Amino acid sequence: MEKFFRLKENNTNIRTEIIAGITTFMTMAYILAVNPAILSNVPGMPKEALFTATALASLIATLAMALLANLPFAIAPGMGMNAFFTFSVCIGMKKPFSFALTAVLIEGLIFLVLSAFNVREGIVRAIPDNLKKAISVGIGLFIAFIGFQNSGIIVNNDATLVALGKVTSGSALLAIIGILATGVLLALRIKGALLVGIIVTTLIGVPMGITVPFGGWAGWGPVSAPAPIGDIFFKFDFSSIWSFQFLVVLLSFFFVDVFDTVGTFVGVAMRAGMVKPDGTIVNMKRGFIADACGTIAGAVFGTSAATTYVESAAGVEEGGRTGLTSLTVAVLFGVALFLSPFFLLVPAAATAPALILVGFFMMKPVLEMDFTDYAEAIPAFLCLIVMPLTYSIAEGLAFGLISFVVLMIATGRMKEVPVSTYVVGLFFLAKFLV
Repeated sequence: MEKFFRLKENNTNIRTEIIAGITTFMTMAYILAVNPAILSNVPGMPKEALFTATALASLIATLAMALLANLPFAIAPGMGMNAFFTFSVCIGMKKPFSFALTAVLIEGLIFLVLSAFNVREGIVRAIPDNLKKAISVGIGLFIAFIGFQNSGIIVNNDATLVALGKVTSGSALLAIIGILATGVLLALRIKGALLVGIIVTTLIGVPMGITVPFGGWAGWGPVSAPAPIGDIFFKFDFSSIWSFQFLVVLLSFFFVDVFDTVGTFVGVAMRAGMVKPDGTIVNMKRGFIADACGTIAGAVFGTSAATTYVESAAGVEEGGRTGLTSLTVAVLFGVALFLSPFFLLVPAAATAPALILVGFFMMKPVLEMDFTDYAEAIPAFLCLIVMPLTYSIAEGLAFGLISFVVLMIATGRMKEVPVSTYVVGLFFLAKFLV
């Protein structure tokens, strides 16, 4: 393990990496329940088969990240993309799921080619330094907002969009207890504080009636064989790939996935100290290839596009710096195939404190941002504030980069902007047009 993952070189050890991997998995294990719940709204896609497909796609993609790129990032079917797959393509456009899976497959193949020819690396280089720091801060706000929302501390309000939930009982109260308990552990410098906090909060949830032991689908025991995926495995339909509708769906998947991944890579890598002086990320090309393989695996197994998860920041915060962290996540996805009710018993309120506190940790780059140059500072601010408000890393990056290009041109500083930045800006404009 030392030789393959270069642990000493990355100032880490086996124990730290495994704890980091468990922490990452626990903060993103909700996808095992949420992804099947969303995609099962599509006719012909059974929930049990989707659970197996989600776990298998996540396992293979994250394993590729571990062994190919040696990065502590985990991959799973992306939130947002599964909703677009279900409600926009299959239900809204009344297309069969084979149509959408074909778009995901071709998108993944395009990603693979773009990654092999360093196109996605070029996108990262095109992002200004101030904007890269803003991405990290924006992801921090975004991931904290996810935690607040998942726990019920923040709820929907038709008048003000969001409002404070009922924090004196239920999941919201449990999450607040978890935040304070985990905060104490962090203040005392307890190793593995985030993971310990998740476990402690889960146990506290038992007498509160929030943690329900082995509360998976009806009739499932703690151990069960994976459900078969024959209904959704390798179900492609290439008969419509030259149609305009297919092109629109393909481009929609493409823009959201590529820029979400780029934003996540930059934000989490910056927090992990993996950004080189030239602005690139350690093993970035291999990481993007692994991410593309995840999208392809998702399509083959019968689920929506996979992407690198912002929850990887939780493992990074626990000290994860190598592929051993992501290997641990991959192994746990494999175990989840047989112990699904065990993993699903961890309530969202128990993982929310970890997400919220990771959001706090990711705010640090704001101290290094230049707020004196308004042409750079305003786009950076737009980037970091739009991410949580639109629930999208890609949208925040789009607002930041487009406004940067416009302000630099308007102030007569267009020569300071690399050609690649103009090109990426045009791609973002195309994204909005699509």
